[in-house]
Order: sequence, then C-alpha cells, then structure tokens
Amino acid sequence: METLFYIAAAVTVLATLRVITHVHAVHALLYLVVALIALALIFYLLGAQFAAALEIIIYGGAIMVLFIFVVMLLGPLAVEQERTWLTPGTWVGPGILALVLLGEVGYLIAVGDHLPVTVSEARQKGVSIALYGPYIIGVELASMLLLPGLIGAYHLGRRVSKESR
Repeated sequence: METLFYIAAAVTVLATLRVITHVHAVHALLYLVVALIALALIFYLLGAQFAAALEIIIYGGAIMVLFIFVVMLLGPLAVEQERTWLTPGTWVGPGILALVLLGEVGYLIAVGDHLPVTVSEARQKGVSIALYGPYIIGVELASMLLLPGLIGAYHLGRRVSKESR
C-alpha cells in the first residue's frame, strides 16, 4: 500500500509541475485533471473514500469542464492551431500518467488489500460541525474570495461594443 501511495504522489507532483510549466492552457488543464485524479487516489489510500469520490466528481469532472470552457471562450483558437494541439503527441504525457493511476486502481481491485468502505456517520457529522462551527469564518472568507473571481471572469469574457470604447 505504501508503494501505491508513493507512485500516486509522484504522479501528482509530476502532473502538477506540468500544469505550472506548460505553455498551452488546454494542455495544462489536461495535466490538472490527471493531478486531481491522482490526488483522489491518495485520499482513497488514506481511507477517505468520500473525499476521493468528491475529488473526482466535483473537481475532476464539473469544475475542470468549466475551466476548459473558460479557456476556450477567452482565447478563441484558429482551426490550424487547434489541429496542432489535438495531435496524438499532445496526449502522450497525460495518457501515460493516467495509465499509471489506472494500473494502481486495477491492482487495488485485484488484490483486495484495501481498506473496507465503511460510512461513518460520526465522521461526516464531525466534519460538518467543524466547518460550520469554529471554522465558519474560513468558509465564509473562501466564498468571498470566489466572488471577485466570478466578477473578473465576467469582465474578461464580456464583449465590449464600439460605442462604449
């Protein structure tokens, strides 16, 4: 189990470095999806199955689709440039890292030497009490930080008419 953890951690670090250093935004987002899936596997290996499922469903799925839509809307791509971005060579890096993670998950399923999936009501209740109890200010500050990001995305994405220039 420790070996799987270290492999998933290495995939997470490598994919995150590619997110930071990649020139093209769409390629960086593909690596970010791989990093989020690897992080979900780490959560699973540490016994937080619910957090792993949320990581894949919310971050790996819904939010990444929104990021890709925003990148595509903010920077319209020419057809030629889009064709070069969608070459098979573009998918080699994220594909290899995703195959490593898929191999780990397959190994976990085949061996069956993983933590049993148990839902503990007390654990979820404790998390919700902690979030909306002593940490309510942190939760509210995070929501206030998201609002300027939303406003900024609106102003970057809106079209300015010739009259208002």
